[in-house]
Amino acid sequence: MDVRLPHELNVYQDIFKEFYLSKYSGRRLMWQNSLGHCVLKADFSKGKKELAVSLFQTVVLMLFNDAQKLSFQDIKDSTGIEDKELRRTLQSLACGKVRVLQKLPKGRDVEDDDSFIFNEGFTAPLYRIKVNAIQMKETVEENTSTTERVFQDRQYQVDAAIVRIMKTRKVLSHTLLITELFEQLKFPIKPADLKKRIESLIDREYLERDKNNPQIYNYLA
Repeated sequence: MDVRLPHELNVYQDIFKEFYLSKYSGRRLMWQNSLGHCVLKADFSKGKKELAVSLFQTVVLMLFNDAQKLSFQDIKDSTGIEDKELRRTLQSLACGKVRVLQKLPKGRDVEDDDSFIFNEGFTAPLYRIKVNAIQMKETVEENTSTTERVFQDRQYQVDAAIVRIMKTRKVLSHTLLITELFEQLKFPIKPADLKKRIESLIDREYLERDKNNPQIYNYLA
């Protein structure tokens, strides 16, 4: 996930990149921005605090070093954070338990015409405060997409298990193969999905149906 880093962070990223590539030739360094975390020192009217935040929260908060008030669109243009992720980030900073930003107008959701200001009057008993991310609810489409993606990843595990069993047993009935697969696989799966993977392996000539009994499979070396 892309993000436009402020100059202060880019400097250190470039320093580490130079060090890494000088130590490991032929490698490529890729930054996983969605997994990054930082500790920011923040000056509030009641004293200084340390904020343990994600990289996206960091990039948003650092904009307020140079601006008192920013609109949602201003922040989006400056950070380059994807729309849905930016709304989630701003919710965590202005609508959650730790409100280091103030949202105008007030509300639980982030709208296109909202503006944000740094909450100088923020107080908390602890010196270091963790600003938790807000989990967004998946839509029906996203849930379906996630389920399909997980199943695609598991197809390889299912195929490997089928081949492993058949390589050992050589000949096996459909019922016994399904039973052994349920014993070996560590995740829930429907018999219909297992049948599809068996058919796929038959098409790819890992297995064949017995000529005298279609309910029995033979392993093809």
